[in-house]
Amino acid sequence: MTPFKTLTSIPAALRIINIDTDMIIPKQFLRTIKRTGLASGLFYEMRFDEQGNKKPDFVLHREPYTQSSILVAGENFGCGSSREHAPWALLDFGIRCIIAPSYSDIFFNNCFKNGILPIILPQVDVEELMNRADEKLEITVNLPDQKIIAGNKVYDFDMDAFRKHCLINGLDDIGLTLEKENFISTYEENRSKERPWV
Repeated sequence: MTPFKTLTSIPAALRIINIDTDMIIPKQFLRTIKRTGLASGLFYEMRFDEQGNKKPDFVLHREPYTQSSILVAGENFGCGSSREHAPWALLDFGIRCIIAPSYSDIFFNNCFKNGILPIILPQVDVEELMNRADEKLEITVNLPDQKIIAGNKVYDFDMDAFRKHCLINGLDDIGLTLEKENFISTYEENRSKERPWV
């Protein structure tokens, strides 16, 4: 997993509440267990018409938001089913950070496991950042300091210390296990000596 420390981008504003996981990645894109190639299905029904043509007014089809790695969205982001394809699709598109007033618990947890930083801010702060996005102005997310720098304004955000450690060090569940590799190896060696019949 790619470590997350600081991220600077012009954010893309998605002024919609209750964006569910089916809106993020519709069911027809769930046939794969690969984490790549899902960017084409991200927000598919909002991005494309019934003939598969791009909707030019959708934010991620407009410059400079085509290159945004930060998404600012409405409350209850990621509600609906628990599909892990939703953070996979966001990450495959290049989104590394989401800022919203609230999230579905399962989606929120899945973001951390896949290297995406979901930040919770009060509604008023989210609206200010959406306005900044409309003005095409960059913001910087600093995870070690737990700050969002937007010009002369700084927003502090809360973060669980363990999740922060995992993101900064690029540790998913497998990476966390490998951190204990020496202990596991020692245990296995001792067990083989003490119980060779096992």
